[in-house]
Amino acid sequence: MKRFRLTDTSNYTDSQYQDYILQGVSRTFALTIPQLSKELVHVVGNAYLWCRMADTIEDDPQLALALKGHFSDQLSGLLSSQESTDAWVTELQPHLHCDTAPAELDLIANSQRILRLFRAFSPAQQSIIQQCVATMVQGMMHYQAHQPHSGLPNMPAFNDYCYHVAGVVGEMLTLLYCDYSKGFKDNKAQLMPLSVSFGQGLQMTNILKDIWQDQGREICWLPQDVFSKYNIQLQDLSKQRTNPDFHQGVRELVAIAHGHLQDALTYTLLIPKAEQGYRNFCLWAIGMALLTLKNIYKQPDFQQSSQIKISRNKVKTIFVVTHFIGRSNSLVKLFFKRIARDLP
Repeated sequence: MKRFRLTDTSNYTDSQYQDYILQGVSRTFALTIPQLSKELVHVVGNAYLWCRMADTIEDDPQLALALKGHFSDQLSGLLSSQESTDAWVTELQPHLHCDTAPAELDLIANSQRILRLFRAFSPAQQSIIQQCVATMVQGMMHYQAHQPHSGLPNMPAFNDYCYHVAGVVGEMLTLLYCDYSKGFKDNKAQLMPLSVSFGQGLQMTNILKDIWQDQGREICWLPQDVFSKYNIQLQDLSKQRTNPDFHQGVRELVAIAHGHLQDALTYTLLIPKAEQGYRNFCLWAIGMALLTLKNIYKQPDFQQSSQIKISRNKVKTIFVVTHFIGRSNSLVKLFFKRIARDLP
């Protein structure tokens, strides 16, 4: 994919701007969201951009905790009010770090466009997105206040963190699809818990992939109790990269993440076969996560995420194969069993 470059969007409609900026803030979602039913493409894209704005605030290295809470609460409040984003943008922009990605800055500057689209959605869709963003912001601010430099205390805390930054997104997508499709809604009771597990599998993959990037920011999201079994102290994480005992902890988390991705596949196969786009959306995410986990499992002493990055050819293979077999549960199971081969 070509490198994203900012351009003049003053003549774009709100919908055109949303499609454009999505490519700048997430190449992955810019590819996968268009696979969804046309009635939901703009809704899900819009929801993702609100989550992206919340992430931008959370990730800013120079924003004080009180300001992060202030701007995050305002962001969440915009979705339940009739206010414009103008005052929020004017106050927030001078506080954002100079190294913030240009596309993220552009998104915030043009957030009123995203808000206008949001307010055109049905009341049910607005409520689902609003609840997701509110829950995400609440969780993010809790963990910002207790920002871990030496890991989260245990697996329950780790699971709770994953829920607030990813599981809640799985719930949101499921509720949006239940609102859209009766066939999908018929399986809601089974889908909702699986959607949380789906989100956790993806988030765990990202946490493992970004261990050393996070370490560079003096943050560690790993659960202490998993590593303490192997006599690894996470406050000394920078010294542990080549330690075989540390590798055992990493591989244990890979196995747990793999279990969640198996739930994700179960979730996907419950999606009505007529919803081929949503199946592709899910299968692509699962396939890329499984391949990343395999690379981590094989090379737990990696130094940079680029070392365990999956190749474009493998990504393309997932896209092409699932496009042809996505309606067949038996063929999907066989294909993903092959992808996951060698994982614990």
